[in-house]
Amino acid sequence: MSDPARAVWTWESAYPAPAKLNLFLHVVGRRADGYHLLQTLFRFVGHGDVLRFAPRTDGEVRLLRALPGVPPERDLTVRAARLLQQATGCRQGVDIAVDKRLPMGGGLGGGSSDAATVLLALNHLWGLGLSRQRLQELGLTLGADVPVFVFGENAFAEGVGEALRAVSLPPAWYVVLEPPVEVPTAAIFSAPELRRDTPPIAFADLPLRPGQGHNDLQAVAVARNPQVAEHLDWLAGHAAEADRVCMSGSGACVFAEFSGHAAAAALLHRLPPGMRGWLAQGLAAHPLRGLAT
Repeated sequence: MSDPARAVWTWESAYPAPAKLNLFLHVVGRRADGYHLLQTLFRFVGHGDVLRFAPRTDGEVRLLRALPGVPPERDLTVRAARLLQQATGCRQGVDIAVDKRLPMGGGLGGGSSDAATVLLALNHLWGLGLSRQRLQELGLTLGADVPVFVFGENAFAEGVGEALRAVSLPPAWYVVLEPPVEVPTAAIFSAPELRRDTPPIAFADLPLRPGQGHNDLQAVAVARNPQVAEHLDWLAGHAAEADRVCMSGSGACVFAEFSGHAAAAALLHRLPPGMRGWLAQGLAAHPLRGLAT
């Protein structure tokens, strides 16, 4: 595979929007305005959506294939492109095509990753010259997970997810399962039974050892979504060699982490009929990190 850092990105390129996994997600408190205070460790993996762009001279932003049930004006890719136009006074337009490979409501950051790829790609293709920090600020207005994809490194996140510090993570392989259900993030965070008092951890303690860390949202999602519980139970019962078995984000997707490819591939090979899953390598950085400074 070619080195993304050496790639030449043009209008003809296919721009990746990788998935993220939350290797742990702790709810450590709640602000007076109701927003939850989090600590989480984001890891990018080599599987995700793919976006393509074509220039327009009329200033319009057009999504070529709308997502089912999502009006184009609400789609994060369209909103990200229009936000760039508004922030810079840019009069260029674009057609956007999304090859959607990540499930909606899966906890993998698919929509946020798509939005970040739009910000990074069009900032480059339109020649806008915005800094990475400015793109992160714009991304935060679209969603709490957008900034980490613009940040471009595996990261320890605090606050509501916007305070990011880069973390170097060891090589790893992931088996990710996609339960056939969308889990609404707002419903999980608003659940009265959600634990909101996990003791904070120190940045110096990262990365955590295998088996350390958990996802505070997992118990709520599992209790309310039997299909998430079924997939998580299957992983826990068949991934004895895994360093970590966990749900990502607010669900529904669950994953097992392995230090080597062979054990991960063997687990995926045992996946029973009716369960959907895939294998991906953990990335050292976002493939588009070189597009902003």
